[in-house]
Amino acid sequence: MILLDAATVLLQWAVGGLAFLWFTTRRHEIGLGYAMLLRITYGVFAAGACGFGLRYGVEPVREVSAVAVAVAAFALIRNKRSRFDLIAPLLGIPGIIVAGFAAVVDGGAGDYAVSIIRVVVGTLFLGAVSDTMLLGHWYLVQPGMPRKLINEIVNAVIYLWPLEVIALLLPTGMISVLNGTIDDGWDGVLGWFWLASAIVTGVLAMVTRAALKERSYSAVMAATGLMYLAILTAFCTDIVARALLAV
Repeated sequence: MILLDAATVLLQWAVGGLAFLWFTTRRHEIGLGYAMLLRITYGVFAAGACGFGLRYGVEPVREVSAVAVAVAAFALIRNKRSRFDLIAPLLGIPGIIVAGFAAVVDGGAGDYAVSIIRVVVGTLFLGAVSDTMLLGHWYLVQPGMPRKLINEIVNAVIYLWPLEVIALLLPTGMISVLNGTIDDGWDGVLGWFWLASAIVTGVLAMVTRAALKERSYSAVMAATGLMYLAILTAFCTDIVARALLAV
């Protein structure tokens, strides 16, 4: 059994979001305001991860890592050198890895490996999807930004999507829910809901990339709207699966 923990999810979200902040700003083609927005947002998430961990079950390395991520994010709020944005996500890696180990209950070596894969891939997947939507909104603030910025992060979502789905299918995984080996408590409905969410997330990412091929500015806004939906289905893909597998 692999447990689902709110502290781990928030830390994943913070680390993934800050990692893709660096991915987006590494060429210095976007204003400081965008970086400040994401540093504050994900710094709060990291602080929240520590709070949830202290309240509902302490994993010392994870909590220390979450504090380090939050401190780094807030300390670098006005930083103009994008390479420093790697500091916060790097500080979060130990916490993510330990959280993956801690999530396994009565498992063997294979379960630990699968858990680590899931938290690492999930971290990148959730961060990429969230940052894509936030970046799309930033084109309203800075409309002259190159289109390649959002194209690149949408491509990252597309590449990460199959890895996320495969990680959740690895045994013991969602196949066991779909074939009834693991009871979802809803006569299989939640398993099929997960499958639909996973498929729709991939479709939305593909449609977003297609929309961005249009030259008009409205294409970016359409892509942003599509990624709003993708955030919902992406989180259902990750969180619903892990909740079902924790039963």
